[in-house]
Amino acid sequence: MAITETRTLPAQFVEDIGTDLAKQLVAQSAVPVVAPGIAGISQQPGESAEQFAARQKAAEQFQIRQQSLAGLAPEVAPQDRLQLEAQKRAEAGLGSFEPFLQAAQAATGPQAYQAYMSPYQQQVIDTTLSEFDRQKAIQEKSIADQAIAAGAFGGGREGVQRAEFQTGAARERALLQAGLLQQGFGQAQQAAAQQYAQQTGLASLLPGLQSQDVSQLGTLGAINQAQEQARLDAQREAARQAAYLPQEQLQQYTGAVTGIMGGYPAAFQSSNVPNPTPLQTALGVGTTLAGIYGSVKNAGVNPFSVFKPS
Repeated sequence: MAITETRTLPAQFVEDIGTDLAKQLVAQSAVPVVAPGIAGISQQPGESAEQFAARQKAAEQFQIRQQSLAGLAPEVAPQDRLQLEAQKRAEAGLGSFEPFLQAAQAATGPQAYQAYMSPYQQQVIDTTLSEFDRQKAIQEKSIADQAIAAGAFGGGREGVQRAEFQTGAARERALLQAGLLQQGFGQAQQAAAQQYAQQTGLASLLPGLQSQDVSQLGTLGAINQAQEQARLDAQREAARQAAYLPQEQLQQYTGAVTGIMGGYPAAFQSSNVPNPTPLQTALGVGTTLAGIYGSVKNAGVNPFSVFKPS
């Protein structure tokens, strides 16, 4: 049985490009992908010397590409002056309420009123009692004058009157002093109570203030984290560009070659022809002779116009 094959091949230069592309694809598939430079490469347990040498060579090429692509590496813009000032002010204001809370806490406890007593209270008491004593002395003199005028000076009646007056005056003086002390104590208690109320108010505000602190710190932290993440992403993207540059260049080359080869489609055809029988051979001989005879009669016609495989 005879086999006839028909192939439509592209131009030779296209075939050469395709062959070169295939060689590069096979070679590139054997190159390990590494991101660190040569300084970051160390042989790992279980890694053969050949594998380690391949990674070292790939790391050298990566470092060369990374240096070559330094001008194309992505960058992250730093925070501007206003952002830095806002962060500085926010950090300075954190916990600024604490001194007020500490001052308010001093107003608590049973002895808290002492800090709010008037520093002039004793002077007020002394002055008031001195005036009381002066008025008392005037009234005692008045009693003596009345007794003299009545001719009863030094008598029992005067003694009783004077004793009654002194007892009442002492009682009134004690009441006056107690009232002044009570008045000062009440004012101090009122001031301490006001301060205590303020402290209670601050205590109720404390969770909210703390929540604001946490929220503000979280916001600032998120800004810093986003900034740091952007920097890491930029580094990673730069490393990715340097690591995968050969593959990307090969992909671009593949696209260009595929476009060229698209204009020269390769075709392959195969047909099976059975072996001729003796009868067919005899008929073929006759046909050939007839063709030769016909060519003599018809000059210019090719008598061997059979299909010749290319």
